[in-house]
Amino acid sequence: MSEFVEVKTQDLSGAALDWAVSRAEGVEISLSGAHPHAVVDGRFVGNYAPSSKWDQGGPLIEKYKLDIGAPMENNNGPWNAATEWGHPNGYKGETPLIAACRAIVSSVLGDTVSVPKELLS
Repeated sequence: MSEFVEVKTQDLSGAALDWAVSRAEGVEISLSGAHPHAVVDGRFVGNYAPSSKWDQGGPLIEKYKLDIGAPMENNNGPWNAATEWGHPNGYKGETPLIAACRAIVSSVLGDTVSVPKELLS
């Protein structure tokens, strides 16, 4: 059994963020290997990485009706994603998918999440 660690949603990244999205979405996963793997009907169907794969994370932006804001500080600032249109304190991320995944996790699981320690980089 994995040891769990409390992490602020804004600080989640990589496999830990993808794992938290799987919890928010109710996606069954396996933690074998470096990334969570999705399991459908008892079969592995590949890496579950919505924070880096548009085919997995992109549809979630539409599902959750996220407001995505592009960087404004000389194009070097973070992306922003919020569940409320125009919300100034949305979740930030280096990419739109990372910001979106953090906003999704926050809206479903809250501002702090317990994640398996082995997924933290």
